[in-house]
Amino acid sequence: MRLIPRAVPPRAAWALERAGVPPLLARLYAARGVQQADELDTALTHLPPPHCLRGAGEAAELLADALQRGLTVCIVADYDCDGATACATAWRGLRALGAPLGWDRVRYLVPDRVRDGYGLTPTLAERVKALGAEVLVTVDNGIASLEGVARARALGLQVLITDHHLPLVVDGAVRLPHDCIIVNPNQPGCDFPSKALAGVGVMFYVLLALRAELRRRGVFDSVPEPRLDALLPLVALGTVADVVRLDAHNRRLVAQGLRRIRAGAMPAGMAALLQAAGCPAQRVSTFDLGFTLGPRLNAAGRLSDMRLGIECLITDDPLRAAELARMLDDINRERRAVESAMREQAWLTIEQRHGDALDPDNAPPALVVFDPTFHEGVVGIVAGRLKDHLHRPTFVFAPAHTEDGTPCLKGSGRSIPGFHLRDALDWIAKRQPGLLLRFGGHAMAAGCTLRADALDTFDAALQSVASEWLDAATLQRRLNTDGALDASELTLATAELLDAQVWGQGFPMPLFSDEVHVLHQRLVGERHLALRVRVADTVQNAIWFGRTDALPARATLAWRLGVDEWQGQARLRLLVEGAAA
Repeated sequence: MRLIPRAVPPRAAWALERAGVPPLLARLYAARGVQQADELDTALTHLPPPHCLRGAGEAAELLADALQRGLTVCIVADYDCDGATACATAWRGLRALGAPLGWDRVRYLVPDRVRDGYGLTPTLAERVKALGAEVLVTVDNGIASLEGVARARALGLQVLITDHHLPLVVDGAVRLPHDCIIVNPNQPGCDFPSKALAGVGVMFYVLLALRAELRRRGVFDSVPEPRLDALLPLVALGTVADVVRLDAHNRRLVAQGLRRIRAGAMPAGMAALLQAAGCPAQRVSTFDLGFTLGPRLNAAGRLSDMRLGIECLITDDPLRAAELARMLDDINRERRAVESAMREQAWLTIEQRHGDALDPDNAPPALVVFDPTFHEGVVGIVAGRLKDHLHRPTFVFAPAHTEDGTPCLKGSGRSIPGFHLRDALDWIAKRQPGLLLRFGGHAMAAGCTLRADALDTFDAALQSVASEWLDAATLQRRLNTDGALDASELTLATAELLDAQVWGQGFPMPLFSDEVHVLHQRLVGERHLALRVRVADTVQNAIWFGRTDALPARATLAWRLGVDEWQGQARLRLLVEGAAA
């Protein structure tokens, strides 16, 4: 593994310090591309107006008409955390904006991961119609649902697509659903300044546009105008959990959401989930959103029914919220057990197929893993774990069935920098026509469906493209670090300062590195290496989760600053993520 220090533009760091940013933060922000202090201003006044998002004005008119005419609206959600928070945001926002009109006719429908697959299908459109809806609104899906939209329109439904995924491209041409309103920053002709909005962020903007339209129509002339900032905790959670790039725009949304969560101003379900996880609300960080709350909601969509997660986010009853949070926590424990068993079986499968592939230096350029016991809802997580350990593009498959009941394999892949996974699938599809029944995704994550007998053919095709596209340098794991810290910076106060900031995809959490003298090391829980190290003339506790091999007396390590709480006392602890080879 190579540890590569991030370059720090001195002029940008100096400008940030001159503006009052603490020196360490100025250095970290400059290394992440921040040029001026106003990029760090999280005030809502800096958000672009909703009319900048193409289609938002038309969506607002459609929804305003529905509210004023008393029509029933059905939200078609997705079964991940972004889809759940987007659905809850739409539900809460529409009810709040419809309340002055006496309107509360909103329903929601969530596809089943196994039975329905992803997106708005013709069958789902029929189920929406059967619910008595007159307006269908998608959240976090729909941009590629050409057949589903066509069926909905044939049934007489008005259709609003809110999504953030890339449109479908066929033979080099973008294909969009017809005869509907589309709000998506990544659709052709949209000049919205952030292309990184999550699905929940798109829905939040639609609600801002709807409020402006209702204001224009005089709905709030005699009643208080509903506040929509109460939805920002949901926006923050969905944005972080969906691992979209935290550009300046998304950082503002997340910072505003975190501010409200820390003040206790959040939906009852979020508070209950934090309590179930033992996470104090006043110290919630982006890490907690992504790795504490997000997995508990995602687990429902993977192993059970995402309606549990959405119900938890939309209820205002604390007792009901607590009950649902406990259920989600139990499902997440089950998900971890399923994942652990699948991961162990995956390692055995890799050893049988590739010998000493558990050593990253001996692994093939790509990995394809299947076992008939694998659960379709967890293959993506396992693929990510294998990818992280071996630094190879990885697909994990589980047995499944097509819509007509034909046995097939459904797989989820995770990739490494330098290997565009969706493009690799497209390359395979062109050279092996008929091999992929369905595929989609983006650079770092993608999914596909194969014939039940096509696994070996797919494995060979993926190995072929990986051999062509990847070189030795790309296959070597690299960690970008923020260099060393002074003794005065290796403190609990520094860890708490960093935890209070907004970090995430495209704006990574600080990772420091330095040579250390290992004073003591031991295994804890048989799976983790606990350390006592001397670094920068200080002695620190450290832990390397998932590491069992002992370290030499001197080593160059990369770590995050963490806060370890024990018996009510908080202490600094280094969370080791890698070592220089």
